[in-house]
Amino acid sequence: MPLCHSPTSSAAVAAAASPIAARSGGLLRCSRRAPAVVRCKKIDSLRTVNGAPPCIPVSDKSLLTPVTLPIFRDPSMRNDTRLRIFSGTANPSLSQEIASYLGLELGKINIKRFADGEIYVQLQESVRGCDVFLVQPTCPPANENLMELLIMIDACRRASAKNITAVIPYFGYARADRKSQGRESIAAKLVANMITEAGANRVLVCDLHSSQAMGYFDIPVDHVYGQPVILDYLASKTICSNDLVVVSPDVGGVARARAFAKKLSDAPLAIVDKRRHGHNVAEVMNLIGDVRGKVAVMMDDMIDTAGTIAKGAELLHQEGAREVYACCTHAVFSPPAIERLSSGLFQEVIITNTIPLKEEKSFPQLTILSVANLLGETIWRVHDDCSVGHEPYSSLDID
Repeated sequence: MPLCHSPTSSAAVAAAASPIAARSGGLLRCSRRAPAVVRCKKIDSLRTVNGAPPCIPVSDKSLLTPVTLPIFRDPSMRNDTRLRIFSGTANPSLSQEIASYLGLELGKINIKRFADGEIYVQLQESVRGCDVFLVQPTCPPANENLMELLIMIDACRRASAKNITAVIPYFGYARADRKSQGRESIAAKLVANMITEAGANRVLVCDLHSSQAMGYFDIPVDHVYGQPVILDYLASKTICSNDLVVVSPDVGGVARARAFAKKLSDAPLAIVDKRRHGHNVAEVMNLIGDVRGKVAVMMDDMIDTAGTIAKGAELLHQEGAREVYACCTHAVFSPPAIERLSSGLFQEVIITNTIPLKEEKSFPQLTILSVANLLGETIWRVHDDCSVGHEPYSSLDID
């Protein structure tokens, strides 16, 4: 309805609203006038039908169907823009396999070295607010790859990444996890501090040399075992379960070998007792257990110079073992490992691709299995905040 105004002029209304000050004879005078009166006609209230409140009519109620959001649990629908995978130069083929399993493309990153050996890292895309996973094992050259990982973490932190996870399939310096002699360094703790201080929020590792190294980190650690990959391969071979025996190459690996034997048809366990006289030098003393006429499967976390596992294989053959298989997660293969492993002591040497293997290190008895699916599934579950202790996640043996 239009408003009804009084005949009072607009100038009078302005004067009544704010008094006009005038100076006359040195005195301050204020002129006051009656305020303007504004009247409005009252609007009728909304009408109701049978006492019901007013509503918007709908012609067809069947059109009001609930909207449900899709749940992206299918591996083929994992193209999450918040999840980014970047690879260092240590093992780009494994990183590509992990990204392919997740249905993603590897993030664009520029890594180069100056003439004096300094490492330069620059991200070629934005990671602000993203969940970033950096795949970089600290395999030989260990110092180069470790420094590259630290600089990659620093670059992501300065690029405002929400979470930074260092995916380290092979964690170097893990063997220096205690003081067995005086005046020794605990390099595993030092490296853990460096990764934490660089800006990593979480670490994902595969088969640590000893589980106590997880306590060296002040950030969450996801420890993945490569045993399921090797177990699946051994299960595909035509070996009678009654002929199998799992052998630990040293006393320190008894727990690992026992867990492996339990899952391998609950096979019996044998232990090789050795005495080490120095680094990378081992001397076998005796065998605990019976391997005569059986297929011996030697299980270890890593093979470096192959001195321990080769001398253990010699002892197994002396004790009457029919065949000897060597299994490990990390194939460091420092000289003279290739000569020892290809000398005919082993029926087959089974390793994973946590460390890239050059073509010149290949030999006929070597079998390489991929842990890309295992690491890729773990990365997705960490990103998706899934519980790894609930079936079927517990089958991955994640701590």
